[in-house]
Amino acid sequence: MSITVYVPRDASAVSLGADQIATCIEAEAACRELDVRIVRNGSRGLYWLEPMVEVETAKGRVAYGPVQPADVMGLFDADFLHGGEDVLALGPTQDIPWLKSQQRLTFARVGIVDPRSVDDYLSQDGYRGLAAALAMEPAAIVQTVTDSGLRGRGGAAFPAGIKWKTCLDVNADQKYIVCNADEGDSGTFSDRMIMEGDPFVLIEGMTIAGLAVGATRGYIYLRIEYPHAQRALEAAIAAAEARGYLGEDICGSGKAFHLQLRMAAGAYICGEETSLLESLEGKRGQVRFKPPLPAIQGLFGKPTVINNVITLATVPIILERGAAFYRDYGMGRSRGTLPLQLAGNVKRAGLVERAFGLTLRELIEDYGGGTASGRPVRAVQVGGPLGAYIPVSQLDTPIDYEAFAAIGGMVGHGGVVVFDDTVDMAAQARFAMEFCAIESCGKCTPCRIGSMRGVEVIDRIMAGDIAERERNEVLLRDLCQTMVAGSLCALGGMAPFPVLSVLDHFHEDFEERKQQIDS
Repeated sequence: MSITVYVPRDASAVSLGADQIATCIEAEAACRELDVRIVRNGSRGLYWLEPMVEVETAKGRVAYGPVQPADVMGLFDADFLHGGEDVLALGPTQDIPWLKSQQRLTFARVGIVDPRSVDDYLSQDGYRGLAAALAMEPAAIVQTVTDSGLRGRGGAAFPAGIKWKTCLDVNADQKYIVCNADEGDSGTFSDRMIMEGDPFVLIEGMTIAGLAVGATRGYIYLRIEYPHAQRALEAAIAAAEARGYLGEDICGSGKAFHLQLRMAAGAYICGEETSLLESLEGKRGQVRFKPPLPAIQGLFGKPTVINNVITLATVPIILERGAAFYRDYGMGRSRGTLPLQLAGNVKRAGLVERAFGLTLRELIEDYGGGTASGRPVRAVQVGGPLGAYIPVSQLDTPIDYEAFAAIGGMVGHGGVVVFDDTVDMAAQARFAMEFCAIESCGKCTPCRIGSMRGVEVIDRIMAGDIAERERNEVLLRDLCQTMVAGSLCALGGMAPFPVLSVLDHFHEDFEERKQQIDS
């Protein structure tokens, strides 16, 4: 009887040598004439322990990590195939404290299933949400999503059910479902982990969305820098089509949904939904004026639902378990769970899925283990390159859309980047403006010109001209307000947030720079 060994094929694990580990395990098993079956699963998200190898034993899965090629022979000598003790032994995977304390709903199968096997997906309750949706009227599906409190996980946090209902209520001969998988924010990787580790949950979510609004075609707009996700999605789409979960007759229901993968143009602005549509239509990625909303007039001028990966991947469990089940997680108007991506200067980087309400301090200290450098935390940027820098005094803020808005921050896509006390916050402020200037689509003046002028003003402040300091700071704040109020999309409208947060909370970095120049 063969023994199953799990070696992740997640891009991060592969970059750390997972492919070599799989090859070494296979070769060593053959040399010892042992019957071993290797399954390439997704990562559990404990990236400081990758490559993490798991073995299916009589007592469940046992984990070992981080494993290097030189460790493989020693693992066999320690009888790791039967859960033997070794210096790399982590014990039963489900008992690892970092995992055990999480609330994995969207990521329930990631790291557990073979991401390219329909049978594996079905064995872990896959496609139950679709089965429930096929037995419901479209309006009832939309109402279930609305009642769950699910908000868009791409950054704007707009209620998914309202967007779906708007599309449902429009009469049209063709409607579309578009998945925004152009994950471009710094410090974010949850979309990639889903697509590489459990692509069927995204396919199922998009299919349910199609049934809900009457859309028969869908597109996944995938970040060009994600070749591993591309291969995983292509394999999963082909498998779903072969098993009748996509196509003209979904599960014998007589209802159709066709899904195609499209590679992105490599531009940050194409993560904005209307720029994405322009790119998907083969045009230059530029922001569209709204109205009309995409739900009314979107892809090729037809009603279109656009959600990001995590939003759509969360839909199946809502349909399977019911709106109340999902709504019972979270706080305030922030319902359910959020996959938080912990990166930057931390000892334990990775993915943490928890209900809204966890504080930043708990995330950084309990899960991240503090800074990797051992120095004090000074700032935390949440929500990507457009997110505000949160000072230590605000680390007890609960991770909640409204709570973050109250302190001038945003949850965004759930990316959390930690900085210690050696960070130059003045340089970080400049970076935010420069990023906007480089990535602007150029359509609106506040973003196109404002970001360039912003970089120039910051440079003047950093140059240490004390006589002009106050005037330049007033000018910078005024420029930021113009960008917030006048930009067509979130790139220009939110790029000032990190700049303003530095001015408000880390003003001394500008002062210290002036003093150094003066001396």
